[in-house]
Amino acid sequence: MSEVILLGLIMLIVAACAFAPLGCAISVYSKVKDVKKSNAADSGDALPEDSILRRHFLTQLQSEIEATLFPRPSDSMLQRHYDALVAAEVENRLQLIGK
Repeated sequence: MSEVILLGLIMLIVAACAFAPLGCAISVYSKVKDVKKSNAADSGDALPEDSILRRHFLTQLQSEIEATLFPRPSDSMLQRHYDALVAAEVENRLQLIGK
């Protein structure tokens, strides 16, 4: 019974952090703005054309996003949610770079 309560509390904390308007997302948004400014200063704003360079670029982007988040959970259900969160943030940053 205590495991269920503990899991519920952890899920509540994760949900509150993910959906809070001024919660954990503030640091992510400020870093996205910094990345956008640094990319605007560079000449290569777009995704690289070469497939290998594109793969390395996306891997680097994903590792930067994962560095700003909490550690990867060990539970399989939480891992799926974590992967979805990382994938959504990668898409957001790619849209920012594309504009």
